[in-house]
Order: sequence, then C-alpha cells, then structure tokens
Amino acid sequence: MSSRQQIPLLFGFDVIHGYKTLFQIPLGEAASWDPQAAKLADSIAAAEARVSGIHWTFAPIMDLARDPRWGRVMEGSGEDAFLGSEMAKARVLGFRVNDYSRPDKVMACAKHFAGYGAAEAGRDYASVDMSERQLREVYLPPFKAAIEAGIGSVMTAYMDLNGVPISGNQWMLRKILREEWGFDGMVVSDFMSISDSINPQFSADDAEAAMHALNAGIDMEMVSASYANNTAQLIRDKKVTMDTVDAAVGHILRAKFRLGLFDNPYTDERLASKIVLNQNNLQTARKLAAGTFVLLKNDKNTLPISKRVKRVAVIGSLANDKEQTMSSWNAQASADDSVTLLEAIINRLGSAAVKYAPGCNFTCESTTCFAEAVKVAAATNMEVLVLGEPKEFNGETASQVDIGLPGRQMALVKAIAGTRKPFVVVLMNGRPLTIEELATIAPAILVTWRPGTMGGPAVADVLFGDVNPSGKLPMTFPRSAADSIKVSVDVKNTGKREGDEVVQLYVRDVAASVARPLRHLQVFKKIHLAVGEKKQVDFVLGKKELGFLDINWHWTVEAGRFMVYVGNSSDTTLSLNFTVSNTYTEIPKVPLSHQ
Repeated sequence: MSSRQQIPLLFGFDVIHGYKTLFQIPLGEAASWDPQAAKLADSIAAAEARVSGIHWTFAPIMDLARDPRWGRVMEGSGEDAFLGSEMAKARVLGFRVNDYSRPDKVMACAKHFAGYGAAEAGRDYASVDMSERQLREVYLPPFKAAIEAGIGSVMTAYMDLNGVPISGNQWMLRKILREEWGFDGMVVSDFMSISDSINPQFSADDAEAAMHALNAGIDMEMVSASYANNTAQLIRDKKVTMDTVDAAVGHILRAKFRLGLFDNPYTDERLASKIVLNQNNLQTARKLAAGTFVLLKNDKNTLPISKRVKRVAVIGSLANDKEQTMSSWNAQASADDSVTLLEAIINRLGSAAVKYAPGCNFTCESTTCFAEAVKVAAATNMEVLVLGEPKEFNGETASQVDIGLPGRQMALVKAIAGTRKPFVVVLMNGRPLTIEELATIAPAILVTWRPGTMGGPAVADVLFGDVNPSGKLPMTFPRSAADSIKVSVDVKNTGKREGDEVVQLYVRDVAASVARPLRHLQVFKKIHLAVGEKKQVDFVLGKKELGFLDINWHWTVEAGRFMVYVGNSSDTTLSLNFTVSNTYTEIPKVPLSHQ
C-alpha cells in the first residue's frame, strides 16, 4: 500500500476442492447429486483460504466433458449440462454467499470459458470444433448459471473454438459474456494462453497476441507478459484504444472493491490456527466424502462388512499411500494430514485383525508380489481389494489412451478371486474407467474417486455399514475407450449336415441428425460348419461402420446410442446396444464442391 495510488494487491490461488482440508474431487462431488454438500465444502475451503491470505480462487471448473480419456474430467461435474449448472451455482455460493468481502469468503472464477472439455479425442489443449447449438445448449449453461449466482471473475480457455483462440475471441468474450449475459466482473486469461495464441498461427508475435486479447475483452493476463511489454506501444499505434485499457483496469479495480481490499487489504493471521484444518472441517470432509461414493455392484450382500468380522485382508498399494488420497490439485493440503483406508480399517478393527499386502505398485507392471497377496487374503474372512489409477494419471496434461485398470491389476483381481473368499473392490479413480471384465468377476464394486484428507475413514464408514452409499455416476463409464468396437458371436451347426452360413451384422443409429435406416447392413462373413461344430465370428466396428454423411456432407459418427443386430437375416432378434460418448466429424482438407 506504499504505492502512489495505494491500490491493494489481489492474491489468487488454485483452491479446486479444498485448501488445507482437502475434499472430494469435483467429479466425485457431482456424484453426490447434492448441491448443498458442494456449497458447504466450498464454504469451508473459502474460509481456510481467506484467513491464509487468499482473496481469489481459480475455481470452480465448469467444463462439461464427455470423453473420459481427457485428464481434466476429474475437475468438472461430469457430462450433463443441468447437473453441471446446479453444481456450478452451489459452488459459487459456497465461495461467496452474497458478499465476498467477508473475512471467510473469496472471489470465485468460472473456468475455462468455454468448450474446453470438448477437446478432440480428449487431448489437452486440442482444438474444439462444434456447432453453435451444441455450444449454447451443452457447454455454456454452467457458465451462465455461475454468472447468475454472482460469480466475480471468468477465466478463458486455452484452446481455439472453431478456429479462433478463445484468448482473442470477441464473439465469446464480448458478445456472449458481456452483451448477452451482462457480466460486469473481471476476465483473466489462463496460464500463458495469450502468448500461446502465437502457436496456432492466430497471432504473428507477442504484440499481436496482446492486441487480440485486449480487444477481445481479457482484462488481466496470467503469467506471461504480453500486456506489460506491448500495451503502451499498441496504444501509440492505435491498435488498442485507451477506452479499452480503461475498461480492463476498471473491471480489475471493481473486483478489488467488491473484495473489500481497499478498506481492509490485510489478513489477520491469528485466525488461521482456529479455522484451518480444524476438527469440524475434518469431520465435515469425512461426511461429505461418504456421500459421493457409488456402489456399482453388490452381489449376495457382500457389503456391508460385518463389524464382527474376525480377519480382514487389505490388498493394494493405493490403500496405504497418503499421497494417493489426494489429487493433482492439492492447494495447501499435506499428505501428512490424510488418513488412508488401511489406517481407517485398523483404527476400527485393531491391527491384529487386519492383514495388508500391496500386491503390486500403482502401475502394477509386475506380478512378483501377487503370491504374497494371495497368501494374506486366503488367511482372512473378507478381502478389501483397492484398485484404480494413481493420481498422476489425472489432471492437466494427464490424458490417457487406455482408461482400463493400469498394468496387471486385472490379473491381481483374478488371483484374489481364486481364494474363493468374499471380497469387495474399492476403486480410486479420477475418471470413468473401462471395467467391464472387473464387473463380471468382483462381487462388489465401490467407486470412491479421489476422496481427500478424510477419504480413508469415509470409505470405511461405507464398507462397514455406518453410511449407506447414495452416490450416482455423473459421467458414463464406457465399455471401451477404443476407436473401434469388437462384436463376437458364436455360431453352431445344430443340423444333421455340414454346410455354409452367412453371418450378417446390422447397425442402427437410434437417433441421428439425418434419417438413418432401421437396420443397416455393415459387415457379413460366410463360414463353413461341420455337423455340431461351433465357431466364434468376430466383427470390428469403427468410424466407417458407425458413421454417415451429415447435412454438410462430412463423414460423422454422432454421440448417442447404437443397436447392433447379428444373425443370418435382417430380421434377427439377437442384439446388443452401446453408447458413443463423443461426436467425430471428418473435415475434408479440400472444400466440397456443390457444382
């Protein structure tokens, strides 16, 4: 405050799902289908952050995502626009209530505006190409809901939308955000996103990148110095007007006034010891985490585990690692404060009743320790098998091609199942996983996401019946993450003579933007069968078999439900269905001619 204008500093930080007390990740939080729980979690995060000197959080993330390969699905509320909007409103109110100048509140930031979650093939920072209808109906509603809830700032996305980087997109930032929605808060770029607009050949150099961003309506640049190095010259060259700069400065000053920083720029550090990581916060985190878990399967009432159980085996390295209760966005949370599932079960039953074996490490590339795990499991009455992804597989720049259980984890499942003792699989994951084989073997499966500081006790509360799991999936768990689908059918000759058979496969796109056949022949195979012989016939379906020409004459596979029929004629009743989670459109390099 010693500067001539006495303008206070604004301190921002990534408080994504907690500050010192770490709560469930946002995707898991959405699995609670409880906006009030999300509001409570963020009100605690806001209080801890504000007494620690933080005024502004770069949250909540409002990116709808429908491709689970994308690493940042863990940060959003899943795939549905309505659920995402309700969670967005709740989280904004948790951070700010009605007045973020209060000593226990912070200014929230809606990010990443907008369409970032629709990146091609789930690749971080990849281009997004979509219709305006899809943008407005699916990807924009959570942002609009946040603005209606009174959010104070918006962060722009990294990528380009329909060929124009968001960092220089006047249609998005001025027409929609400012003019249509009436947003009067502050717009900030994402990390280096202004200078990065040089890479897609949108800006020739740093000065041009700054020009595009200022004219588009970005008020503050994060990290890079395109504004600091070039704004004065851009004004002299009449490429940016002084009115534009004044408006940007005004939005920043308004944010600081609304935060009360001109009246009270300092933090009373003595409050931190009473508020940060206190017992109320920890017990709230435990309760809220338990409400986010999803019970995918529970054959023969495997859960809850009897509290009179004599011996329990806990298998899996994820059960005994404090770091793995956390995520890639930990704010100021420390792993030392986390309680693992192994610790929580021992605290319940006593160390004599609990046996532990890691089975393998997080990536499970070796089976060396499987024998020890089987031996430990066989000597107990109940087995808790903790599987999933290490936290390093989730978050920014952590997109994955294969979203099944890493390494040899399925082999470990089969080894444990071989003991013929009851067991439950606890999944720790930051995205939907392909677990179709697991679901056929495990008698019980509990999805726990990345549950935070008190994740261990929360999981134990569910396993032992203190809490009835009520979570529901906010995002589809796909059968496969591959770009193709394998369909297999067994064909048997039940007649008295050998002969040939034609196995035909028909596809139905249940709802498409262009009228499609009820059954469309896509693949067939002619096979020879001896009397009583049975053969497996395999078909592979990809973009060619599932796509069609859209209204613009582009080859397209649209997201949605498909039916597959297999038989010896088109009226076969043997069928299965599956869902394609993302639309694929093949854009020709040479424009189509309509001559």
